[in-house]
Parts: sequence; C-alpha cells; structure tokens
Amino acid sequence: MDYIESVLETKDFNVDYKSKCLIMSIKDEWSLGFVGHTDTVEAGNSWSTNPFNLEENKGMLYGLGSCDMKSGIAAILQAVLEIDWKKMSKGIKLYFTYDEEIGFSGIQEVVSYEKNFPEVLLIGEPTNHEIMVGSKGLLEYHISLKGIKAHSSTPEKGKNAIMSAISFVRDLQEFYETEIKTEENSDFAIPYTTMNLGKIQGGSAINSVPDFCEFWVDFRTIDEKVEKKIVSKIENLQKKYEAKVEELNRLSAFFQPSQISRKTSDFITEASFLPNQRIILGAGPVTAHEVDESISVKSLQQLVQQYKELIEKYCR
Repeated sequence: MDYIESVLETKDFNVDYKSKCLIMSIKDEWSLGFVGHTDTVEAGNSWSTNPFNLEENKGMLYGLGSCDMKSGIAAILQAVLEIDWKKMSKGIKLYFTYDEEIGFSGIQEVVSYEKNFPEVLLIGEPTNHEIMVGSKGLLEYHISLKGIKAHSSTPEKGKNAIMSAISFVRDLQEFYETEIKTEENSDFAIPYTTMNLGKIQGGSAINSVPDFCEFWVDFRTIDEKVEKKIVSKIENLQKKYEAKVEELNRLSAFFQPSQISRKTSDFITEASFLPNQRIILGAGPVTAHEVDESISVKSLQQLVQQYKELIEKYCR
C-alpha cells in the first residue's frame, strides 16, 4: 500500500482513505473507478520458481499473485501514469483492498466508507483481456453435526456424527441434482448452478464412534430464484439433522449487458459487492491459484493499453 501511494503521489493523486485499504483519486469528479485486491492465496510447495520473487522467463512473468491480481494493479498504475490528466475533464478513483481471497473484508470496508462511487467501476481480475459484465452468485456454508461418542465395538451406544453428515450431504446432493442443476441461465458459460463439497473432517480414532463432524460446501448460483431455493433447503436440512449452520457468504448473481460485452464470469469477484456499472477486465493467461502462476509480458502491455482506452473513454 505504501508503494502504491508513493507511485500515485508522483502524478498528484490524493489519498482519500487509508487503513489496510487504500483509496486514492485525482480531480474532484470521477466517472471511472478501479478496484483491485492486494492479497493472494497461499503459495503451496510445488513451484519451480520462488513464488515470492518475480521471475521473467521466455516472455512470461512468474510469481505468486502475478495473475490474480498484481498484474491488474500494475497495469492500472502504469496506465494512470501515462495519461495526461490535464486533458481529462473528469478523474479516476482507485480502490485497493485486502482479504478478497477468503472473507471479502477489504471490499466491505470500502463499501461502508464510500458514499459516492464513480458511475463505472473497473475490476482488474484476470480475464485474458475479455471484458466481462456479469458474475454468478455465491453461497458458502460451514455445517457441523454432533454425535455421541462410544466404543466402535458397541456403536449402538453412540451416535455417529460422520454418518449424519453423510446423510445430510446425500440429501443435499439429491436436491441439487433434481431441483437446482436442472435450471439453466444461458448468460453464463457454465449455465447451471454448481455445488462443491470442499472440505470435511470429523472423528478422532478408528475405534471410536465420532461425536463431531463438519464440512464446507459452496454453490455458484445463476440467479436469486435458485439462491432462495438453496437457502430454504439448507434451513430444512438444518432442522432435520439438528445441525449448526454458518452462512459464510451470500452474494447474488448480476448481469449488466452493454454495447461493449455480454460475457460473464463463473468466478466471484469484488464486483459482486459494488453498485453501478461494473466491468471485469484483466490479464492472461488465466492461471489464478495455480502452481507457477504467471502472465505474459505481452498481456501486461496489452492490458495497460486497454485501461488507457477506458480512461480516455470515460474521463475525457
């Protein structure tokens, strides 16, 4: 954040707000905004390069977050440095956030602070240069079930929390296959809502009936109708299995077709929290969350040009 601030101050940008987030702007009126998160996912252990050092090799830039989404931030910084702001009638407002990968705390802080977002907001997530104007929604749950511990030789004395979780998931999967996946929305490349059981854990030993089990499940939803059906089903299963249900995130799908694009994203971005017209546009190839994450030098240069064209379109 300090580095971004120092770069923008050379172009007479003002600091409007700074915490873990940073908001900077130029001029008194803004017709365009840029949103970018500074955090990354974990590096993992299988990289062929040092993930914490940027390395260029055969026209590719390798490093943790190079695609998702330090390239977007780098490109907007370069773009605003190359613009002659004296020739622009309106300015740009830049929002740099944190915690996009897990809890969206940064963008929620920005939304709580900002009372006057620009009419068009550019989100620098990787899209391989395709402009996207919509995104699926997100439902994330942490669900836990209690049982009664007993020796595995006398399972009738206990209550197996893992088996209860399996039954919960089986009911949820059947509901998903018959009532959710069958509904489609052609605005999205994957036209149906997806469901993923991402993590499950429980029990303490092979010779004990487990008294606890928990799992995490998410849905990428196509519209609010499907979203409401899933929420209602989770509530019913919570009562049936006497489960504890924690809703981690609930974001609705959005779609804002325009003359510049009708393409949409199947992944979630901070655009889902924002008002007004939203444009998702970033570098490529899309290697977000992958080992040896990278973008091409050519892509970074192309993205700078795309951002400059948008600035000139909306700010001139």
